[in-house]
Amino acid sequence: MQVSARAERAELDAAGITDPGLRASYRECRALHAAHGRTYFLATRLLPPPRRVDVHALYGFARYADEIVDDPAGAGGGTPQARLDTLTAALDGALRGEGTDIAVVRAVAHTARRHGLDPALFTDFLASMRMDLTVTGYADDAELARYVHGSAAVIGLQMLPVLGTVGPRAEAEPAAAMLGVAFQMTNFLRDVGEDLDRGRIYLPADELAAFGVDRELLTWCRRERRTDPRVRRALAHLVARTHGTYRRAEPGIALLEPASRACVDAARRLYEGILGRIEEAGYDVLGRRVAVPGRRRAAVALPALGRALAARSAAGRGERLRTPSPGRGA
Repeated sequence: MQVSARAERAELDAAGITDPGLRASYRECRALHAAHGRTYFLATRLLPPPRRVDVHALYGFARYADEIVDDPAGAGGGTPQARLDTLTAALDGALRGEGTDIAVVRAVAHTARRHGLDPALFTDFLASMRMDLTVTGYADDAELARYVHGSAAVIGLQMLPVLGTVGPRAEAEPAAAMLGVAFQMTNFLRDVGEDLDRGRIYLPADELAAFGVDRELLTWCRRERRTDPRVRRALAHLVARTHGTYRRAEPGIALLEPASRACVDAARRLYEGILGRIEEAGYDVLGRRVAVPGRRRAAVALPALGRALAARSAAGRGERLRTPSPGRGA
């Protein structure tokens, strides 16, 4: 606990966040990230400390909204629609500099203003969250893509100003959005059973049907904790397709600033590792939840940490070389 508290203080200090209330808001986002996004949180440790707080804020806000739609009887009171409306109004006001008592909104609005994030990205995200209140399935990939744009692609686009790019940001945007989609599809494939318990299926119905799979069969598999061969074949197809999305997104990592590359590459490897675990489990995602073991996460994170430290060291040397020495008439 003491180590975590020191890390929190170091990140906030490095980011120049001194206001006690704002620091508390960022800490709440960090706690949400650490508790619910372990794989991504681990990768975030590879970023320079000032950038971590912004990633925590973006994750914390997204998680807060996600909890509203996934927990209709939440402690917040009111209907999920009303709570999303309250969240939207609070965010709109905070982005204009108004106050709010929602901690995650204070933090994410501060991050958005500092990095000039496009408010439309938040609008698209919240639109997808509202879809979760009424939509329980997607007929085809085109329908799913509309949802995933707001729930995942925009997250990749929000991250770009935080991570930094070595060239025009527009050149990195397609890959950033695609990597967000790959992460989201990985979640969908891992969480088929849990999503089904909430009455939702985030896999294209037409592609499932091509393998003889429908909601009734998935529900039976979930109830019996068994995986039908038809389901295995459908999931194998979708896993292979998601591997392809990771491959298409990977070149975008080289477009990021060197200090951010190790983090994103580690996140990519760890998340794609979840697909590997699904394959190793024989595509049994309806009877249990697969996860990347801690030893595998460490095997990815430790070499990435070395690369991140080397990048920071190189950046520091470059900064010193660019900084005029005293007495040289700078």
